[in-house]
Amino acid sequence: MSLNKKLGILGGGQLGRMSAQAATKLGIETVIYTDMDNSPASQVVSQTYVGDYTDQTKLAAFAEDVDVISYEFENIPLETIQFLGSRKPVHPDDRLLDISQHRALEKYFLNTMGIPTAKWKTVSTAKEVLEILKEWKADSCIIKTCRFGYDGKGQVRLSKDDDIKSLLKTLGTDDLIAEEIIDFECEISMIVAQDLNGKSVFYGPLLNHHKNHILDTTTVPAPNVSNALAQKAQELAHTLASSIELQGLLTLELFVTKEGKLLANEIAPRTHNSGHYSLDACDVSQFENHVRAVCGLEVKDPNQHTPATMINLIGDEVNDLSKYRDMDNATIHLYGKDKAKAGRKMGHVTILEERI
Repeated sequence: MSLNKKLGILGGGQLGRMSAQAATKLGIETVIYTDMDNSPASQVVSQTYVGDYTDQTKLAAFAEDVDVISYEFENIPLETIQFLGSRKPVHPDDRLLDISQHRALEKYFLNTMGIPTAKWKTVSTAKEVLEILKEWKADSCIIKTCRFGYDGKGQVRLSKDDDIKSLLKTLGTDDLIAEEIIDFECEISMIVAQDLNGKSVFYGPLLNHHKNHILDTTTVPAPNVSNALAQKAQELAHTLASSIELQGLLTLELFVTKEGKLLANEIAPRTHNSGHYSLDACDVSQFENHVRAVCGLEVKDPNQHTPATMINLIGDEVNDLSKYRDMDNATIHLYGKDKAKAGRKMGHVTILEERI
């Protein structure tokens, strides 16, 4: 396989930071493009472009300076990816980004691939919400903005007795989707990395626990997830990666229902918070395989050698690290962010159990 030696990453957050660190170990130089000064990713690379994601002059200079481009978050204007893609290869390409940026398009795409989801329907008015509740024979549902929602933002749970019109106004848009409320047993994720020759490797299933709609902990291997269910989750992730001819890495988030069925929740076309455990518990991390895939190298079997729990450090939790520093089986990862804020991911800790 050919090797692209200079990787450009759009986004300066912690995912870009850890991807850049993985690239360095492979002898690949990384250039960051971000709209933030002193971003976490810029702290570990020698070159950063700071500019708006619509500044075509700066974007063109960035593209000229690298061999291949990827991105660390999905809320980048699609036009930006298309502009860069006309100059240098971008992985994953704009098709996956387009799908993942709009919840209704994402659900439709998953369903056409034979990947089941909860019931859903686009809505824009209180009348439509009431009609859907009646159709579903449900007292309540989740309403989400189709764009720019993450970590619990851009969504509201409502019932037929609520002031639906007022609640919809709080979302600031009429581009909305109604989703069925699922009585799920747990939430899991599957991460798949696929190279240019179509070879795929997988991380997971990963058991995720959320607090205030933000990922709190991930446990791997996922307890109480049967081998049959794990195999099914992998098949769904592989179906998704194959259908879009993925070159790169993506994450498929899934609900496990009380009846033992899998329902897809979201696609993330990038490395994922739930995969951070792989830095310490696997021979090859999600970040290394992401870099390998987008830069034209063969992806490698992650080979998880140690069971692990990943704990997110959210907000002020980063100020209480003493309990982890004294643990022989804990590894602390900080993201270089200057100020702890409520809901802000400041770092994570991996707790390793006895080796497999």
